Amino acid sequence: MTAQRPCVLVFAGHDPSGGAGIQADIEAIAAQGAHALTVITSLTVQDNNQVYAVYPVDSEIVVAQARSLIKNFTVKVLKLGIAGSAQNARAIASLIAELQASNPDLAVVLDPVLSSGHGQALGLDDAVLALKPLVEVATLITPNLPEVKRLAPHGLTATQQAVSLLGGHCQNVLLKGGHASDEHVCNRWFRQSKQLSEISWNWPRLEGEFHGSGCTLAAAIAGQLACGHTMEKSLYAAQLYTQLCLQKAYSIAAGQLIPQR
Repeated sequence: MTAQRPCVLVFAGHDPSGGAGIQADIEAIAAQGAHALTVITSLTVQDNNQVYAVYPVDSEIVVAQARSLIKNFTVKVLKLGIAGSAQNARAIASLIAELQASNPDLAVVLDPVLSSGHGQALGLDDAVLALKPLVEVATLITPNLPEVKRLAPHGLTATQQAVSLLGGHCQNVLLKGGHASDEHVCNRWFRQSKQLSEISWNWPRLEGEFHGSGCTLAAAIAGQLACGHTMEKSLYAAQLYTQLCLQKAYSIAAGQLIPQR
């Protein structure tokens, strides 16, 4: 009997270095036992350290890619990376809203990438404003500390910033602690159901810089959810997987290492 894998529909950009973006998503989702259906939102000019240019795919092409996949495959989970432009973000969000109307429990994992690891822009428009439509349809958002600071109102603590993202479709926020300087990386899960709850995990901080670690984690979570695991189990399993990927990371050139996915 032929084995069948659950499908994750991914919207993300293409990184020609193979370290982040759509290639990272494909590898991480496959490692969880799921299959990635991939819609490329933008082409980038980058290596494992720097982003030099971003060229968004036309929004009509982005939507056409997605609709052809939705028509022929059962999509268990959606994973969102960079949209490339505000127009693309609006088009993707509108399509997701259609899917949520018929399937309110559809999981949508958003990795809210606002810039590259070294601060280069990954889209043509104001990154925070462009991301807003996707934040509104996401059910899980996975910001790092700099991202949550930009997405949330000013003058709040990191905890308050993360909690401020809860509401509407979004019942879960995983706040990643990789940009802190503590001995351990503390990732904190904020969940809003009948009441607010928090669970945290601590992971040994590894030496070096990594290209595509955020993509890897968010995609792994999506793959775990697609395989039918609970949110808590998916978050833990994806973090453990990502930690092992970083421990075994390899070099392709000077600079950031590539997770061994």
